[in-house]
Amino acid sequence: MKTVPYIGAAIAAAALLALPIFGDLGTMNLVIKIMIAAIFALGFNLLWGQAGLPSFGHAAYYGIGTFATIYMMNAIDRGGWFPTPLLPLVGAGAGFAFGLVAGWFATIRSGVYFAMITVALAELVSAIALKWEGLFGGEAGIRSIRTDWGPFSFQSTTSVYWLTLVWMLLVMAFLFGLQRSPFGLVVRGIRERELRVRFLGYDTHRVKTLVFAISAAVSGLAGGLLAISDESASMVLFQGSGSAFVVLNTVIGGAGVFLGPVIGAALTTSFAYFGANLSHFWMLYLGIAFVVTVMYAPQGIGGAIAQRARAVKAGEKAAFGTGDLIGIVAFALTFLGLIFLIEITGTICSEQYRAGIASAKGVWPPVRLLGYDFNPLSPLPWLIGLLSLAAGIAIVVAQPHLRRPRLLDLVTTKAEAGK
Repeated sequence: MKTVPYIGAAIAAAALLALPIFGDLGTMNLVIKIMIAAIFALGFNLLWGQAGLPSFGHAAYYGIGTFATIYMMNAIDRGGWFPTPLLPLVGAGAGFAFGLVAGWFATIRSGVYFAMITVALAELVSAIALKWEGLFGGEAGIRSIRTDWGPFSFQSTTSVYWLTLVWMLLVMAFLFGLQRSPFGLVVRGIRERELRVRFLGYDTHRVKTLVFAISAAVSGLAGGLLAISDESASMVLFQGSGSAFVVLNTVIGGAGVFLGPVIGAALTTSFAYFGANLSHFWMLYLGIAFVVTVMYAPQGIGGAIAQRARAVKAGEKAAFGTGDLIGIVAFALTFLGLIFLIEITGTICSEQYRAGIASAKGVWPPVRLLGYDFNPLSPLPWLIGLLSLAAGIAIVVAQPHLRRPRLLDLVTTKAEAGK
């Protein structure tokens, strides 16, 4: 059982190394976006998961890093000198400088007040980006081009892939070491009992400001990699959706596990990539996944896997049992029912479908779903959706191990994980 994590890491490393050889351009672009999102989520989780400071405005540091890197790329294009592989450090430096100032103000308070200050700062930056077109380029944004450096060419997607992979590994090694350093111990102590850490003689405000700045620097570094990949930056980066997505990645993957944000970033980015091509309602499915994760696995997917691994190691559970198979069936039925109900309801309520009815002189066009055409006026698609949803929920209710964990169980699990 101890070898399972190493085997998984070896498989992931082999897949990443082999991707440029066997993968197509679309797959490589997807993995680049996943790695950038993973770095962003790891930086965010340093603040939330380790320090217990929930920031809801981290898109500001991500966007600042992107714009700073774009400006440096333009400077290089005009004859300036700076190594292209080190361009993400420009984004990290900009994120660190802004995070140092913002963090000093934000960490004066804690809890809800801290979260509200981070939102206010992000909205302030977004408003400035919207009004200051000379610096941020307005709605069109700013564009640049990648330049080669010495013997290294950065004109291909493959070169961007390798650069992003190297930086992701460096960031992971840095954050892993930081979390296990004495500084990381103090940060976790602040999360658990700040007053006690203060009694030990630590200036907790200074520590929180520093960890805020480091988190912003990692976010800015991710923004720098985005600038290199897309060769552009726009004020859309400062919108609230960026801050929301990094929270989704961290919650779904698990804030209490080091690789949890990486898992969340891989799942949500892949879901957005493929889901946007399959359904207009993919954001709704992502929101449902977020709610289900919070209700049934508040420790995230990564935390659930770690918890299961500990139970298997202790001999309390099997690696995969009948209960897991029943859970998969319940999930599949529930998801199938939701797909039918959401897709048909959403389609017939859309303006495009109403226009189709008008052009067909009152005849309702069929709704294509899972490769088949269904008449929305027929009871068949509605029955499939309702019966599948009811069957999935019935299985969950009938199986005690599939029910939502009680608060006492969550507290007990957290206490055992902290031992």
